[in-house]
Amino acid sequence: MNSGIGAFDVLAAPDLEAYLVKKIVGFQGPTEIEAFASGQSNPTYLITTPDKKYVLRKKPEGVLLKSAHAVDREYRVQRALWDSNVPVVRMLHLCEDPSVLGTAFYVMEHAEGRIFWDPALPELAPDERQEVYAEMARVLAEIHSVDLHTSGLVSFGRADGYYSRQLKLWTTQYEASRTEDLPEMDGLRYWLEENLPSDSGQVSLVHGDYRIDNLMFAPDSLKIIAVFDWELSTLGDPLADLAYQVMQRAMGRDWYLRGLEGLDVETLGIPSEARYVDAYCKSRGINEIEHWNFAKVFAFYRFAAICQGVKKRGLDGNAASPDAARVGAMAAPLARLGYRLVC
Repeated sequence: MNSGIGAFDVLAAPDLEAYLVKKIVGFQGPTEIEAFASGQSNPTYLITTPDKKYVLRKKPEGVLLKSAHAVDREYRVQRALWDSNVPVVRMLHLCEDPSVLGTAFYVMEHAEGRIFWDPALPELAPDERQEVYAEMARVLAEIHSVDLHTSGLVSFGRADGYYSRQLKLWTTQYEASRTEDLPEMDGLRYWLEENLPSDSGQVSLVHGDYRIDNLMFAPDSLKIIAVFDWELSTLGDPLADLAYQVMQRAMGRDWYLRGLEGLDVETLGIPSEARYVDAYCKSRGINEIEHWNFAKVFAFYRFAAICQGVKKRGLDGNAASPDAARVGAMAAPLARLGYRLVC
C-alpha cells in the first residue's frame, strides 16, 4: 500500500464500496485501494476488486484556489471524447456529493500501458524516440481537431479572448499562492499584458497540461492509448498547448519534471523544436503559426504559476504529493527561462 498522498480520506471511507456497487454496473467488492504517488493536483487511487481494476480521482481536502481541481470538468471532457479520435479512458461515474468522500470525485476504468517519465526516453532507441514524438504531435493535433458541436463541447469554454482570460486567471492564482517575490514573474506579466495578440480566430479544445508523462502508450507498441489529467482543459488557442509541450525542451535535466536542456536531441532521435512543430502543423493541415514567441512566454509564466500553487498547497499541508516542494522549486527557474525570451 502506498501511503504517500493523504490516503486516509479514501481508505477510511467505509461506505465507498457500498456506494460504488450501487452506481457502477458490475462493481463488486471486496476492494483494495492504493494511492498513486505521482501527480500534483488531484489525489488519484487504484481500486482493485476481484474482477476488475478502477481508478478514482478526487479533489484534495482543504481550502482550494478558486476554479482549481475541477474534477467535474475532467470527467465531462473525457466522457465527451470517448467516441472521438482522441484516446481517453472510459468514464464510469461522477459524484459531486461531498458527503461520500468529503469532496467531489469520479471513477474511470483502469488502463494498462506504459508511461514515459523522462522526455529524453533513455529506455528507447533513436528510431523509437522519433516514433514517440511523432505520435505525440499526431494526438495533440487530434485534440485540436475535435468537432466541438458534435462532441457536445461547444459550451466547454468561451470562444474569444483566450490569452487575456488565461493571463488574468493565472495572475490571480499566482498572487493568491505567492510565498516570495519573483521579479521575473512580475516582468513576464507586464510583458504579456503589453504584448497580448489579437484573437487568432482559432478555437479548439485545449488540454492544458499536455506532457509526455500525462500520456499512456500501449504495452507492446508506441501508440498512445490514453491522455490523462484534463483538469486544466478548456476552449481556446490550440497553440498554447503546443508551446506548453515544447517548453519542456528548455527545462533542466535535474528538475523534478525533467527537461531536455543540454542534450543533443537530434543524435538521440528526438526532433528539433522546428521539426516537431512542423509535424504538428502537417497533422492539423495548417501552414503557419502566429505569435509563437508570445505563446512560449505565456507557457513559462503559466506553468510557473501552477508550480507556485503546488508549493503553496505543500506549505498549507494539502498537496497531493510529498514532492510538492520539489515541484514548487521549479517556479523561479521557469520564470527566468520565460524572461529570457523577452529580454
